Amino acid sequence: MESAPNKKYFTSSQAFERSKKYCAYQERSQQEVRHKLLQLGQYGNDLENIIVKLIEEGFLNEERYAMAFARGKYKMKSWGRNKIIQQLKSKGISEYCINKAMQQISKDDYKLTLVKTLKKKAATLKNLNSFAHKQKLSSFLIRKGYEPEMVWEAINLHCSE
Repeated sequence: MESAPNKKYFTSSQAFERSKKYCAYQERSQQEVRHKLLQLGQYGNDLENIIVKLIEEGFLNEERYAMAFARGKYKMKSWGRNKIIQQLKSKGISEYCINKAMQQISKDDYKLTLVKTLKKKAATLKNLNSFAHKQKLSSFLIRKGYEPEMVWEAINLHCSE
């Protein structure tokens, strides 16, 4: 019978230093840092003390994380609000931080991104009847996280052109 691979455990100060580097590399949620600390063998009060120190020293900030996450997913992947909110909730981000993150997406820019994403997807759809074309576009955009009423409004405008 084989034994489990040798897992290296870190002292509290070593784990703190590792966590500082982990947080400095890119924005992290508390949930991600907590998971990393568990991997480093930190539990209970040691784990909580490290998280408190990271917050105090500015390495860990949920609001900053939520804003960076929302901005990145919106700009780079053209995600809609619904998908961004759902992902932030799954990462344990508070409603306050989620609302702050959503405020940075302007309504006009959001509509333009929706239309741009719609046109890009529409260009890839060939040989479909009108109903199938609209159905494929709507399901794609709703999966991307855009609000259904906005999606249908944009599709109806696009298809009437």
